[in-house]
Amino acid sequence: MKLKDKLLGLIGFSVAGLMMFSCTELKEANYQIIPMPLDIQLAEEGKFVLTEGTSVFYPENNEKMQNNANFLAEYVKEKTGITLSPTTEAKKKGIVLKVEENKEKPEGYTLKVTDDNVVISGGSEAGVFYGIQTLRKSLPVVQGEKVALPAVEIIDEPRFDYRGGMLDVARHFIEMDSVKRFIDILAMHNINRFHWHLSEDQGWRIEIKSRPLLTEKGSMRKETVIGRTGKYGGKPHGGFFTQEEAKEIVKYAADRYITVIPEIDMPGHMLSALHAYPELGCTGGPYEVWCHWGVSKDVLCAGNDATLKFIEDVLGEIVEIFPSEYIHIGGDECPKTRWESCPKCQARIKELGIKGDEKHSAEEYLQSFIINHAEKFLNSKGRQIIGWDEILEGGLAPNATVMSWRGEEGGIEAARQKHKVIMTPHTYLYFDYYQSYDTRNEPLAIGGRLPLERVYNYNPMPKVLSAEEQKYIIGIQANLWTEYIPTFKYAEYMLMPRIAALSEVQWSSADKRNYECFLSRLPRMVELYDLKQYNYATHAFFITSKLVQDDNEGVVKVALKTIDNCPIHYTLDGSEPTEASPLYEDTLKIAEPCTINAIGIRPNMKTRIFTQKVEVKAPQQ
Repeated sequence: MKLKDKLLGLIGFSVAGLMMFSCTELKEANYQIIPMPLDIQLAEEGKFVLTEGTSVFYPENNEKMQNNANFLAEYVKEKTGITLSPTTEAKKKGIVLKVEENKEKPEGYTLKVTDDNVVISGGSEAGVFYGIQTLRKSLPVVQGEKVALPAVEIIDEPRFDYRGGMLDVARHFIEMDSVKRFIDILAMHNINRFHWHLSEDQGWRIEIKSRPLLTEKGSMRKETVIGRTGKYGGKPHGGFFTQEEAKEIVKYAADRYITVIPEIDMPGHMLSALHAYPELGCTGGPYEVWCHWGVSKDVLCAGNDATLKFIEDVLGEIVEIFPSEYIHIGGDECPKTRWESCPKCQARIKELGIKGDEKHSAEEYLQSFIINHAEKFLNSKGRQIIGWDEILEGGLAPNATVMSWRGEEGGIEAARQKHKVIMTPHTYLYFDYYQSYDTRNEPLAIGGRLPLERVYNYNPMPKVLSAEEQKYIIGIQANLWTEYIPTFKYAEYMLMPRIAALSEVQWSSADKRNYECFLSRLPRMVELYDLKQYNYATHAFFITSKLVQDDNEGVVKVALKTIDNCPIHYTLDGSEPTEASPLYEDTLKIAEPCTINAIGIRPNMKTRIFTQKVEVKAPQQ
């Protein structure tokens, strides 16, 4: 077993026993969920009891609502073992699903529980689905027990209309079942956009029938670099989705009210395409699908008319597969080295009358020509483009939406130009970054540090923008790049629970967000992760400490805690703590220098050992 796999096994274990509750104490629903609803009004008394055969009513001749009813029945069965009965036949008691159209907030919903009924009414079918997610997450994990839903009225709606999660399947190919699993994770967290990164220097992942060599040659690389060793594994890596498979993914996501936004990255990150069609490059090749990571100097030739035809051929088929309003065309990290010395590119610059200035080089303006060409083509098909913030260089295409990843500056500039913006700064929302500063005990990541708290505290509305300019920020998104993530199990570990923090930033109103409150609700979310057998990181459940020097007593007061108040055992002599070690019950008063070692012990799992050196000052005279 490799070290990375051992670490994943240690850190990403299932903690079915995290909660210190017994099944008999988990019979009642708890509406303190993630993401936190906008308004929860508990009644003083009353409850609805879920029992075997409880009816779920949905409107006749509404396939989406029938699907919603089936999803609810599936979720309830999974968490409680209780079988619900979806039906269109109205009865006196049961769960009622209905649509009360709300054009302003179609994803909003009301969940009302009384003694007789549970009514979930949404501004659209999607709103009903999010009300179902709230009910699902409120339920306890029990089997063979009745479950009581306390009487309540919850009124809820999302803060942002665009709530995205990106998965890169190009660096490492991810199979269909795992992509569907990713979509299920998005749905659980009220995320409604799946950004699907499908092309890279390291592999082309979507069938284009008019360009068969893209998948015949461009989808496979000879081998893959091993970590940061500079050595290679010697094993070919590849895979792609047929158009029919991609359409299946689109439908699977749509059934869960998630729109799939495909990305074909251009004019850079195109080595896999150049390997298939070398005439599209400035040098004519030969080119190879890259076996390592980084940014290649070889990009599409902007002076070649065949490049423009290639873009139209590819995007023409993409719009037939994906019905989304937006198509992502990348535009990031495109070196201009080849263009500077390419006769065709220089001729194109002359033909267009492009001149460099103090803002941008002629070659940067040439990239804008490529992006504009892609946008005009997609606009002719009734679609709009999204691009990474580099598409600002050389001037924005007229209707482009900017995805700001190199910080917030690109998003700020785009909003000031009255373009729609999706915030996705790498310093807050790149989930391929390490989750802890203790990287020695973490599986390999690309770099950076992005702990859970930093994700949670992200404010996507820069204060430098006016209230009017902030309206152009339509949402936020987290991205999972897979250079160092070879399996989906590994991807789950990098996603969760940071995606829970993301969901609250995306959904909940700013004044409802509080990190300590979020942590108190996280154990209930983790119960659901365990039920689904997701592999997630557990840093949030580690022991934390607070040290205070008491100069009057000449001691250091040490408080230890975990977010779920699990039993903590400790030693003061540097030895490894066990269940036989003293049980922490209250603040420790340390009078002599020592090393505290502590461990949290839950059923079926122990935390990583917490170590804290304590220095003690002499008491004041």
